[in-house]
Amino acid sequence: MQFPESWLREFCNPPLSSAELAETLTMGGFEVEESRPAAPPFSQIVVGEIKEAVQHPNADRLRVCQVDVGQGTLLNIVCGAPNARVGIKVPCALVGAELPPGDNGKPFLIKLGKLRGVESQGMLCSASELKLSDDHGGLLELSADAPLGADVRAVLQLDDTLLTLKLTPNLAHGLSVYGIARELSALTGAPLKTPAIPPVGPKLDDTLPVKVLAPELCGRFSGRIVRGVTTTAKTPAWMVDRLARCGQRSVTPLVDISNYVMFEYGQPTHIFDLDKIHGGLTVRWGRAGEQLKLLNGNTVTVDEKVGVIADDQAVESLAGIMGGDATAVSDDTKNIYVEAAFWWPEAIQGRSRRFNFSTDAGHRYERGVDPSRTVQIIERITQLVTDICGGDAGPIDDQTLRLPEAKPVTLRVARAARVIGMPVTQAQCVDALGRLGLPIEEGDGIVIVTPAPHRFDLLIEEDLIEEVARLIGYKNLPTTAPLAPITARLRPESQRSRFAVRHRVAALGYQETINFSFVEASWERDLAGNADPVKLLNPIASQMSVMRSSLIGSLLQVLKFNLDRKAPRVRVFESGRVFLRDPSVETTDSTVKGIRQPMRLAGLAWGDAEAAR
Repeated sequence: MQFPESWLREFCNPPLSSAELAETLTMGGFEVEESRPAAPPFSQIVVGEIKEAVQHPNADRLRVCQVDVGQGTLLNIVCGAPNARVGIKVPCALVGAELPPGDNGKPFLIKLGKLRGVESQGMLCSASELKLSDDHGGLLELSADAPLGADVRAVLQLDDTLLTLKLTPNLAHGLSVYGIARELSALTGAPLKTPAIPPVGPKLDDTLPVKVLAPELCGRFSGRIVRGVTTTAKTPAWMVDRLARCGQRSVTPLVDISNYVMFEYGQPTHIFDLDKIHGGLTVRWGRAGEQLKLLNGNTVTVDEKVGVIADDQAVESLAGIMGGDATAVSDDTKNIYVEAAFWWPEAIQGRSRRFNFSTDAGHRYERGVDPSRTVQIIERITQLVTDICGGDAGPIDDQTLRLPEAKPVTLRVARAARVIGMPVTQAQCVDALGRLGLPIEEGDGIVIVTPAPHRFDLLIEEDLIEEVARLIGYKNLPTTAPLAPITARLRPESQRSRFAVRHRVAALGYQETINFSFVEASWERDLAGNADPVKLLNPIASQMSVMRSSLIGSLLQVLKFNLDRKAPRVRVFESGRVFLRDPSVETTDSTVKGIRQPMRLAGLAWGDAEAAR
């Protein structure tokens, strides 16, 4: 997961440098895999406004622009960008500026020069020339309120740091900027800012009928109609920029808003074109043979194990994974239906892989998404939609069917101290878990915690112990060398070590082989006379289903391999353990109950020894 540090600091801003912040997150269990600047180094690139743009006298595709960079005089700059026009503000590289390094690794220096006989006193830049994106279709247009002459790095916050986190599957609550900020607040004690999401008052009475027929698939379903939206509106530059720094390209305003809120709060949503929905929506399991053309252009066939959202005529969406093409929003969309739901993780897990693709929504739902915030997320989506695209909203339809039960987990302070390996007090445990915002009850030597709706990973006592350890700080754990008795093990003079025996046999001209300890059941039956070998619960191959009680089968297999390759003489041996049933054996640190594992040595000779001489 990638996001800009500046966005994180809007929610939680501890007094730490970028490097210290990354280290804090990593030591808190949220590994920062990469930390890099939002843009490569460049200098003397400022905000300029095109005051005049006329055709170049000697080139059809060039224009001569007069550019104001706040110096009192206009700069004469030749530009070939198709969107170079009067009134826009763009990045302007002054004479002496250094652009980001090219393929040769060296920065590109801007000099005073002439293009087709016309002097050019600088360069107007595209996003690709500044290495901000791959878009080289025209100049990078800046906000109209960008101050003339200001450093573009400051205007676009290009000294921001992009953080890439490598999250384990149990950290679903960290799959959003707000979720990471919540953890950062717990780790550092810095206050967490939770912006209020004011409800958008309904101006319509319209609702879309929705039936949820599978509560084991969908535990909560919220939705709202918004009419009169302008989908051709332009996504604000600040949103496009934040999405780009999260690794997400801008598509259309409605899609951008949905993606933005997903990165912001971790709740995926879907926006339907209301006028393309036939009747109402039904949330159910698929039916064998039903097909759906997805937004990515693929057509998939579902069955009874795949959740879907369907209207009165056809399947319109893969539940929790991806919407369908038939009800997708477009430039002609006027009325929309916004959906946010809680899909049970086990109902989503593995479904994307069946169709050979993955989505950000599926990645989050299969790990667990907070079911308590669907209505707030609908309000946030509505707020952004009405601000950017306009429109009037109807009331929110919210159906709660079956949500995860928050089962209290008990932490024994004494056990926590033993597992962590250092003394911890009950007060320390309460403080650590309290910083996570978890409801806590105290007893005599115990702490009872009720997991929050967004914490799907707090199920057993060890989960709470891990939370205590990481919030106390792994760096604060003492380094204690292990203590173990050292007892000399003297070998009787009548015995030889395995090492010595192997070398003695090898000195006789035998080659050592190393084989698997699991073999074919027929070998045990036919070669070892073992009708009841130790069976594997999960063999790596059907022909390796039992543990060997003899080394002969493996040596015969080696012999066959050599004879198949016309070897005239074979001398091989193996030393290894065999596995025999023995009820007298008990479980210890080196044995398993009911199974004896003695060491054996076996050799095999084939061919004429005299001929080999």
